[in-house]
Amino acid sequence: MTSPSGSTPAEATAFLDAHPEIEAFDIILTDANGVGRGKILRRHELAGVYQNGRHMPISILGLDITGEDVHETGLIWDSGDGDLRAWPIPGTLVPLHGTNPPRGQVLMAMYHLDGEPMTSDPRHALARQVEALAAKGFHPAGAFELEFFLLSNERDADGKVQPANAVLDGRRSGKTEVYSVDHLHGMEPLFSDIYAAAKAQGIPAETVISEYAPGQYELTLNYRKDVMRAADDLIMLKRVVRMQARRHGVTACFMAKPIEKYAGSGMHFHVSLLDDKARNVFTETTPGAWSPLLLNALGGLAGTMAESMLVFAPHANSWRRFVSQSYAPVAPTWGVNNRSVALRVPAGDAKNRRIEHRPSGVDANPYLVAATILAGVTKGLEEKLDPGPEVTGNGYEAAGDAKTRMPIDWRAAIDAARGSSFLKTALGPDLHKTFVEIKWAEYLRVARTVSELDYHLYLHEV
Repeated sequence: MTSPSGSTPAEATAFLDAHPEIEAFDIILTDANGVGRGKILRRHELAGVYQNGRHMPISILGLDITGEDVHETGLIWDSGDGDLRAWPIPGTLVPLHGTNPPRGQVLMAMYHLDGEPMTSDPRHALARQVEALAAKGFHPAGAFELEFFLLSNERDADGKVQPANAVLDGRRSGKTEVYSVDHLHGMEPLFSDIYAAAKAQGIPAETVISEYAPGQYELTLNYRKDVMRAADDLIMLKRVVRMQARRHGVTACFMAKPIEKYAGSGMHFHVSLLDDKARNVFTETTPGAWSPLLLNALGGLAGTMAESMLVFAPHANSWRRFVSQSYAPVAPTWGVNNRSVALRVPAGDAKNRRIEHRPSGVDANPYLVAATILAGVTKGLEEKLDPGPEVTGNGYEAAGDAKTRMPIDWRAAIDAARGSSFLKTALGPDLHKTFVEIKWAEYLRVARTVSELDYHLYLHEV
């Protein structure tokens, strides 16, 4: 059958001709948690994937973060755990830098056997929101920022994770060293391989900085006029960073808050809207007055943020990042050139006017994040929502009103998401059910676990 994803056998043929050295391929389907699941195929199997797709069990989209089945999703035995068909995503067939023997990879999307999209696949949720905006004459453009830690493979004397030593010369630094260029030089061999791998995959990785914690870094991605590709970029870049870090003997960590006394890692999403003539509709046309569409988009994002927080902070560890003055937003506020708010309008050329959405941790699924943000923008435009007054100064002091205040913890976020008609629309009913049930199963796993902290606090005290 013809590939419903738009992929063609010619893409595979051209790639194989250009890369006779590659012996195998990772085929990767991204689940609700953002985990890549799939198979490694031999070279001769690739053509068949592009001609006929590849059967994969429906249950692959109903797994928790550990890879265990979550029966409440309805994707396991309710359907007999039957096979569906995954198809390649056009433009994602790429070589993997530094592999031996040489390998490639391709991202996949899940479809029913008749070619209809499998609606618990996160990428399809984003595609649906892009199509909904296109029907209104708007085309989202954007880019993600990737923050992460490079950690040692060994724990410290207290059993805690610790920043990795410089891969260049083994130098150890426990200091924050924010924006230190000299500090970056110690990781130069690793970042050189990351850039080489990104170039080979067509990922527009740009600036790297030393971030606001020991061992924390940020990589930026160039803006894409295709938001689907912007999300693919983030998925692929995380795999690049993780793979190259392992090759240099360190661990790339994408937990939202791996070290308790330092700031966590975000995954900020910059988004703007273009009209059918590729003009940025967020650009102000009257000097000194914001574009009404920009304000409406901010209103939609602020008004839906509380019920969407499970998407932006999906794990137990995600909620440790939301501490006042930790560079993570704690209220659905907006402001200009202000990093203490949730929705930042960066300063700069009006032609590049955009919204920086800051709540998401780096542990979130970029497809779900982008889909939820675009749905919030759409709601704001349709209902002409007002974002309220701009916050100036310290945004951590602006708690928000009762209707828009953030959930206080993971359990509250799960409850808010379960009851959210907006989120059900943003993700689609099937993916909404899948995602919430997976998060609930993970919550119960964490809630019943007796930790070392429990023993420390209570063993000899109560």
